[in-house]
Amino acid sequence: MRIMVMDGQGGGVGRLLVEGLAAAAPEAEIIAVGTNATATANMMKGGTTLGATGENAVIYNCSRVDAICGPMGILMANAMLGEISPKMSAAVSGAEVPVFLIPMGKCNAKVAGVAEKKLADYVKEAVEKIAGLK
Repeated sequence: MRIMVMDGQGGGVGRLLVEGLAAAAPEAEIIAVGTNATATANMMKGGTTLGATGENAVIYNCSRVDAICGPMGILMANAMLGEISPKMSAAVSGAEVPVFLIPMGKCNAKVAGVAEKKLADYVKEAVEKIAGLK
């Protein structure tokens, strides 16, 4: 299974996802794709040797993976202080694979029915669901 973890800014949420996935699904190929080099580098410290950066990397890898995960902003054009381009959000939302999102209050999107949890709990839940795709 090939999993794309996408993040921007400092890559903190993505790193938590990479760490969790590396532990829960060690046989999976995890690709860290950042909107900037700092995010990519930080995610790679979580336990993967595969990383790429930028708009083209996002678009290219969305069509090559079995699952995509990251903060909710990866679906929203101009999220993360403008780091998510419209082409990036279109690639993620148009991917024909499951997309697992971590709710984040910073992107001004609120999802009805989502219980308030700690970030670590959202990450744990996403990792369990992705690892269960095997």
